[in-house]
Amino acid sequence: MEGNGAVPGEPVKTDKNSRRGNWGNQIEFILTSVGYAVGLGNVWRFPYLCYRNGGGAFMFPYFIMLVFCGIPLFFLELSFGQFASQGCLGVWRISPMFKGVGYGMMVVSTYIGIYYNVVICIAFYYFFSSMTNLLPWTYCNNPWNTPTCNGVVTPRGINNTLANVTRSLVVNKTKRTSPSEEYWKHYVLQISDDIGNFGEVRLPILGCLAVSWVVVFLCLIRGVKSSGKVVYFTATFPYVVLTILFIRGITLEGAVTGIKYYLTPQWHKILDAKVWGDAASQIFYSLGCAWGGLITMASYNKFHNNCYRDSIIISITNCATSVYAGFVIFSILGFMAHHLNVDVSEVADHGPGLAFVAYPEALTLLPISPLWSLLFFFMLILLGLGTQFCLLETLVTAIVDEIGTDWIVRNKTVVTGGVAIVGFLLGVPLTTQAGIYWLLLMDNYAASFSLVIISCIMCICIMYVYGHKKYFKDVEMMLGFPPPIFFRVCWRFVSPIIISFILIFTVIQYKPITYNDYVYPGWSLAIGFLMAMSSVICIPIYALYKIAKSEGTTFLERLKNSCKPDVKWGPALSEHRIGLYATPGSEGEVEVRPLKEELKEKEKEDEKRDEISLTIQGSNGSTAHNTTPSA
Repeated sequence: MEGNGAVPGEPVKTDKNSRRGNWGNQIEFILTSVGYAVGLGNVWRFPYLCYRNGGGAFMFPYFIMLVFCGIPLFFLELSFGQFASQGCLGVWRISPMFKGVGYGMMVVSTYIGIYYNVVICIAFYYFFSSMTNLLPWTYCNNPWNTPTCNGVVTPRGINNTLANVTRSLVVNKTKRTSPSEEYWKHYVLQISDDIGNFGEVRLPILGCLAVSWVVVFLCLIRGVKSSGKVVYFTATFPYVVLTILFIRGITLEGAVTGIKYYLTPQWHKILDAKVWGDAASQIFYSLGCAWGGLITMASYNKFHNNCYRDSIIISITNCATSVYAGFVIFSILGFMAHHLNVDVSEVADHGPGLAFVAYPEALTLLPISPLWSLLFFFMLILLGLGTQFCLLETLVTAIVDEIGTDWIVRNKTVVTGGVAIVGFLLGVPLTTQAGIYWLLLMDNYAASFSLVIISCIMCICIMYVYGHKKYFKDVEMMLGFPPPIFFRVCWRFVSPIIISFILIFTVIQYKPITYNDYVYPGWSLAIGFLMAMSSVICIPIYALYKIAKSEGTTFLERLKNSCKPDVKWGPALSEHRIGLYATPGSEGEVEVRPLKEELKEKEKEDEKRDEISLTIQGSNGSTAHNTTPSA
């Protein structure tokens, strides 16, 4: 590749970081980032939020938030990681006092990595359970079913009229429990009655958890070199499955009703602050901002890669996928509501309830239902794995970059294996009979308002502590053009204001977590808050430590010194360290220097020579003309 500021015929200027490694090509980076951003939330959270918040009207605040908060933050994190070629800890050489933000990102990625792989392992369990002629959650004639169970599929040999009468009685008089719900609760989870009552470890789920960690480890065995190849499949195949399910869904009776529910605009809801809050939160969490993954993935880019273009492509792909997934989900839910003769709101759900109860039940109504079930759960597995790869790589890269010895760089696979084993062991409690309670607790608290605080502090640090002018120059040096004015305004003012709004909204809207009818006890909520605080607390603790360790006699001097960029801050490769970052006497500086700068310097040199020749008389004049000043 010679479009990277490389000088033809000089192998030194290949723009490659041979020590850390780079992506094989730009498609690998884009696919990995799409796989990271597009996760389970796009399928199980966005469609439901859209339907609850005014259908098509929700799209308006959603896209406003994408433009003013989502894309700018995405671009900021990509440019940050790419410029320094460091993971979420190394980048804080920009202002060492704020390194606690990097540790906070690591804590968040650890929490998400633990429970996310448990969700993937349950999808594996359902995937294996679908390898049968008849899906096990089709009928109510299993040992785990209760008297209130009432299926949507009529068992063979039962009079249809009688079945319809019974079904309508059950739906109208008592709360109907579906066979898929009972399969989920009483067979797969064997759910206990309380979060503190762990019961026993569910061995089939534990086995699937081991499988999912082994898969993640094998895909990351050679870091970005191996995961970059795997994403050609894991990031693209979910779209094939979504399209197959979409075509199948829209051909069903009642599908149009479901899609109308999903898209019909209720414009009056646009004036509701909750709708705007939900839109901002969904954009923020969906793109994976402040997890550390974006910085990590971008750190493996070549220095002159156009991450501005990438950030727009990836952000828009992510949001378009969410909208597309809504058609897939609601076409089948509309079909199921039509079949049950109830309103779509009766069958609509989100989170694990949609993925493991509502959607699987709707699939039992289709001919060759095991095939559709296999495809659906395979898609969930791939969507989950794409995010999980980046979460694990974030942790591994941070550890390897931080320690930085030759041994650890060579033996990165050992670190990957170690992190995977620890992740598996920490996930074991989530495979017990109380596991689902803990999983939802982690989902609600571990990565909620803490992400918003981390992102806000990151914006303030780069724009106001390090300085926006310096950062814009850094981006210009890397991309060849300064960030567009829209992004400069967003980074400095608009995005931090929106992030603050999300934080205030999250606090105001806070409601203690529940799971169906189960209300979480106070002690478990306290654990949830501790999880949320554990990532944020890293920031002040590290800042105080850094101030204490910094040089200076007064507190203010130490504070100033701890905020100053580290001497190592800047591009990783010597040939990119020009201008402010140039090391004295480096050869690369002259070669990579822009043409205009060189011409100006030549003019200055000529002027200096003229002055010298005027001052020094005689033969020394000619010597002055022949001497070439060192660069």
